[in-house]
Amino acid sequence: MRKKSAAPAEFHGLSPEQMHRVLHFPFDSPTLIRFGQVDAYPPTVPVLTLLSLLVDGIGEKGLTPTATGNLPRLFCREAALAFWGEEKYKENTRFGDIRSEMDFFDMHCLRLVAELAGLVRKYKGKFILTAKCRKQIAAHGVGAVYPDLFMAYAQKFNWGYRDRYQEIPFFQQAFLFTLFLLQKYGGESRPQSFYEDIFLQAFPDLFRDVQETSYQSVEETIRNAYFYRTLVNFAEFFGLAELVKISGKDFPERYEVKKLPLLDQLVSFAV
Repeated sequence: MRKKSAAPAEFHGLSPEQMHRVLHFPFDSPTLIRFGQVDAYPPTVPVLTLLSLLVDGIGEKGLTPTATGNLPRLFCREAALAFWGEEKYKENTRFGDIRSEMDFFDMHCLRLVAELAGLVRKYKGKFILTAKCRKQIAAHGVGAVYPDLFMAYAQKFNWGYRDRYQEIPFFQQAFLFTLFLLQKYGGESRPQSFYEDIFLQAFPDLFRDVQETSYQSVEETIRNAYFYRTLVNFAEFFGLAELVKISGKDFPERYEVKKLPLLDQLVSFAV
């Protein structure tokens, strides 16, 4: 019989007790998990690029929301062009131009996360930067608020909001396990299925918790939702992993995944 403290093969080096800390106390387990002080956050990190655009748009005067409470259309168009570049902007708007904040969904989500992080708020009918945000950026640049965005995204923002899959909140709860895997195996490019396989093996109860649909099996739903929520919309969005498309024009698209230097600077595991 395996000792209680032994590391099951499917946990890839974590004991059951350590996995419990990873899942339930990711920011309160200093003997196992350490979040380091990063000297400089790359400005090309998507979440910081978007925030920089929002900070510049708000400026000193603020931005007046639309009647629905969103960022103004002209700002969203200009920010999308700056974020995507002209060619990708044309591709992404080929079926309709940006008419609202919802049409530039990455910016929409960033704005929500920035509000959850206490960096942006509405005051006297305008979006403004909070005093905390201004102070941090003035002292250390926009990268200074990366930890605030990271914490808010990991703990407060609903990851399921960014796609149309079932809720499956466990992906978000297990964000640190994915970072552990990326740190352990991400030194070389590996297919996305490598991480999907490990996650499925580590948490087989997901098969019981996810419902089958008329167009997708339970396993397909888990794999697709995990890939987009955890690897694309979290790890890549925060500059912790690089995803390179390898499937050409085939569908579904397939990617290879490799960790970026920021991951090792941001978090370490005493395993």
